Amino acid sequence: MKLSVSHITRYNFDIPVRRLIQSHRLVPSRCANQRVISWEVNMLQATRGAAFRDGAGDWTETVSVQGPLDAFEIEVTGEVETTDYAGILKDHREKVPPSAYLTPTARTWPSQPLREAAEETLSALEGKPTLEKAHALSTVTAERVEYMPGETEHYTTAAEAFDLGKGVCQDQTHVLIALAQLSGIPARYVTGYLFSASEDHMSEASHAWAELYVEDLGWVGFDASNGVCPDDRYIRLGSGYDAQDASPIRGVVTGGGGERLDVRVKVREGGVEGQQQQ
Repeated sequence: MKLSVSHITRYNFDIPVRRLIQSHRLVPSRCANQRVISWEVNMLQATRGAAFRDGAGDWTETVSVQGPLDAFEIEVTGEVETTDYAGILKDHREKVPPSAYLTPTARTWPSQPLREAAEETLSALEGKPTLEKAHALSTVTAERVEYMPGETEHYTTAAEAFDLGKGVCQDQTHVLIALAQLSGIPARYVTGYLFSASEDHMSEASHAWAELYVEDLGWVGFDASNGVCPDDRYIRLGSGYDAQDASPIRGVVTGGGGERLDVRVKVREGGVEGQQQQ
């Protein structure tokens, strides 16, 4: 499948900032699941700094902008050819060992209810392959955390979303990571895009899912929001321990006051357009 992406991120500052520095992971992963046909990241006024492929195999670039600055816009456009490998991440070169993703963060820290859910799920699957356990944990996540926008915040933890029983793809991904790690399965947070021409698929401006490490297969993606393993409708950008660590755009500003964020994403295929807006 060939997918075209238009992704505009605009920051509006209530009070002009003196300087802005950001780290970007806005270039699709280099793997057999996808081939970049064309891809551009454009920013007016920005000075591009270091660019490198990190230990997790993701392309990272730093940028800075000198103020005074009352707005800053990043425009990403490109086309990617994708291949369906049933969720298995193929030929993605990285140096970080899977065992590193057994360590929880503040956002994926296990609570007692999460521990009980993991134990209950695994007790019914004793002796079963890791892949079967991973699918079961993804199903439990979807059952226990209903997809419902507007009920959580960007800083909501897995434990909080699990107790609430509601959330978005970020929350479901954090919950699945916590359940997997409690089960001894390495798990990480993945960001990217999802083409959806149907309202049946749950997605946001930047979609998120989890990858769990399965023996003999490697990293396998699980999108608990949609109850599927990522296929050729997905474009993978990068990964991390949680949403904050894997964020495609991270940064700091000097000076200024409050800020407003506007994100617009369009993903197209064959003349059909799937649009998400935040």
